[in-house]
Amino acid sequence: MPETGTPLQGPIHRAVPEGDNRERLVCRDCGFIHYQNPKIVVGAVVTWRDQFLLCRRAIEPRRGFWTMPAGYLEENESAAAGAMREAWEEARARIVIDHLLAVYDVPRLSQIQLIYRAHLDAPEFAAGHETLEARLFGWDELPWSELAFPSVHWGLKHHRECVTSGDCAARSQTF
Repeated sequence: MPETGTPLQGPIHRAVPEGDNRERLVCRDCGFIHYQNPKIVVGAVVTWRDQFLLCRRAIEPRRGFWTMPAGYLEENESAAAGAMREAWEEARARIVIDHLLAVYDVPRLSQIQLIYRAHLDAPEFAAGHETLEARLFGWDELPWSELAFPSVHWGLKHHRECVTSGDCAARSQTF
């Protein structure tokens, strides 16, 4: 049987495998079952003092809109390491993870989003290859109407509630 990540070979068809309860992609020749599972997104609401680091996207979807550093978790990578990698790739920022801020379950996109609360190790950052510009914003300066994704809104608001209330336990929400 192929290992995880091996390209599918052979005639693939949809069928409910024995002992399963849903249709899967199955190879008629070898019986390999290709499970299609949700994508895991990792990211961070990154601050420097009382400001928030945002990146203006240079790629689709939502090119030109602002986002927190975030992206898909890679194989063989911890969630925190993935959030740190994304901050480096998108904003050339070295971040320190403070704690898990939220888990957003987004079934309609088949995504699980793990968003951390983090801060810049130093106030040094620059646009990465997927970013037009990276910038710090005060709360009252945040470009709410130009945020790329709902999860950016959710993360910023959860961060604000955490700081304001002192209750920084990780949230889990389904959207």
